[in-house]
Amino acid sequence: MTSKRVAVAMSGGVDSSVSVALLKEQGYSVIGIHMKLYEPPSMERQSKSCCSLDDTLDARAVCSRLDVPFYVIDFRDEFKDNVIDYFVQEYLDGRTPNPCVMCNQKIKSQYLLEKADELGCDYLATGHYARILKDSASGNWQITRPRDFHKDQTYFLFGTPSEELPRLLFPLAEYSKPEVREIAERYGLVSAQKPDSQEICFVPLNYREFIVNQLNKTPEPGNFVSSSGEVLGRHKGIPYYTVGQRRGLQISGSTPYYVVQLDKKKNQIVLGKIEETFVKSVEVSKVNWVSIEPIEEPISVSVKLRYAHKAVKAKIIPQNYNRAQVVLEVPERSASPGQAAVFYQEDILLGGGWIDRCDA
Repeated sequence: MTSKRVAVAMSGGVDSSVSVALLKEQGYSVIGIHMKLYEPPSMERQSKSCCSLDDTLDARAVCSRLDVPFYVIDFRDEFKDNVIDYFVQEYLDGRTPNPCVMCNQKIKSQYLLEKADELGCDYLATGHYARILKDSASGNWQITRPRDFHKDQTYFLFGTPSEELPRLLFPLAEYSKPEVREIAERYGLVSAQKPDSQEICFVPLNYREFIVNQLNKTPEPGNFVSSSGEVLGRHKGIPYYTVGQRRGLQISGSTPYYVVQLDKKKNQIVLGKIEETFVKSVEVSKVNWVSIEPIEEPISVSVKLRYAHKAVKAKIIPQNYNRAQVVLEVPERSASPGQAAVFYQEDILLGGGWIDRCDA
């Protein structure tokens, strides 16, 4: 059907492996690209991540099995500058980062697409569970939810520049995860029963230890305070806590305390009861409109305030080109500065932005 050339981003997992097989079935000229993103310390086991030697070998074995060229690209410097340093700084600033969104936006959408150009590829494909469609009425390319809603990964793609959509392919759009594993078994791929990665790929133990190791110093302790300013106790350092956290505070009361706000300037952490964790609206910046033109008037949407969050009804009020207010129909718990608010209408990913402020 086609001799178009496509580069497939290969993590070594089953999703990207099957993407290679499906594209080759469809007649594309396929190459596999494995990105070296992070070099863990020599004594550190990285069996869960896309950064391990085993994953590189698995990706290479899949390409050998499917008879496609295989390339390993060293993006460790770019990954540190754009993802790891961002991750650490956000926690230092009292925000909750989302490194997977940043990796898709900076590494895969920017650097990897540039590398695909250098290799003479017409398209870049990934193993994301998402769809790309062209709207017949507007002519706009759109990212939409995949067939398998349980594996929907469109949240992580909100930062994709709209002009890149015609060059992106998501071969798993119409498949469920069990079907993907069946295809991998049929092709005899080493990744067929490989477990999905569930953690941040470059954090081997817990993020607090990782941050301390990156900084080579211990964060400065400070006060826990109530919303009225009463000192409740001492905290170990701003990066050790996130909005909505209940466990590990070691502050007792008649009912549990939760982290309500992280104040970097005063080095204080505001604690409150569960009712104080609800917000009515959030302010977002660096808004990217993926599937529609930037809005000039308020629109009604469904919004996800974090990946595992169920989408809720809201109104988006534009403030300028890349800022907006998200007014929630019903107050929601534990929205956190630094996380992404991602907008949908039905199955269409409209876009999203980074949460700067939460208002009760």
